[in-house]
Amino acid sequence: MKYILIVFLFLSAIIYSQELNCKVDVNFQSLPVNNRELLVDFAGVIENYMNTTKYTQEDWGERIDCTLNILFLSAGSDIDYSAQIVVVSQRPIFQSTKKSPMLIVNDGQWQFRYQKGQALYPNQTSFDPLTSLLDFYALIIIGMDMDTFGVIGGTPYFKRAQDIVNLGANSNANFGWQSSSAVYSRWGLVNDILSERYSAFRSSIFSYHQFGLDSFTKNGSVAIQNIVYLVDVLWNMYQQTGSINSVYVRTFFDAKHGEMIEYLTSYNDTEIFAKLIKIDPPHTSKYSALIP
Repeated sequence: MKYILIVFLFLSAIIYSQELNCKVDVNFQSLPVNNRELLVDFAGVIENYMNTTKYTQEDWGERIDCTLNILFLSAGSDIDYSAQIVVVSQRPIFQSTKKSPMLIVNDGQWQFRYQKGQALYPNQTSFDPLTSLLDFYALIIIGMDMDTFGVIGGTPYFKRAQDIVNLGANSNANFGWQSSSAVYSRWGLVNDILSERYSAFRSSIFSYHQFGLDSFTKNGSVAIQNIVYLVDVLWNMYQQTGSINSVYVRTFFDAKHGEMIEYLTSYNDTEIFAKLIKIDPPHTSKYSALIP
């Protein structure tokens, strides 16, 4: 009976395991010494929260590797802080030792309260400036991962992230949660992801990963065509509108431009890089270097 119980508990841990394997790095060197001492446990608290909170009802397998790099900018008191957070996630590439970058976001608009020894509890129905941002990015990470395993498979998680944005925008502590004309905003990211305007692009994310990256060792030429297909989807959008002004598309290329260059260098039509210059202007110099 004892061994049966042990096996049951082991299987339960697998079935209900959390989704993220998150590493947290904190830099508070710009703060006064007193605040640094009050934040000595902060990295561990955040890491524990991200890795023990259950965000889905899925029978989750391998956890998603991600990192949070938190740079404290200022302290208004012993508990009031302003910080910048860089969120990075990646997924394995099938039959490869490589990993595919999924998200690289630099978010400089985070204000919250934290007291040393504070316990954090997930509650996605009410807004908290600290945990709501963590939940938002956890759901974005999971949604982006799910989009690579099923066509627009991440929608339930993106909708929950959108709910958090709306809670934040309507709260008293709405810094960073409202619609913005800035290059990056949480509101812009999740609303673009769920917009019908970008549905064709988002749908191509699945084939890019499953029949592109994951299939490259099996059939490289077919895999390249599936990577090219994503570019062509965006190119058609560019031709119709004359520009692509999307937080979602920009965020995609911030993570993926290096990977796309790596896989497309062997493609026999360098016009693909001319298209990418139009679609993804911030990385023009890297694409231009590949055009004869």
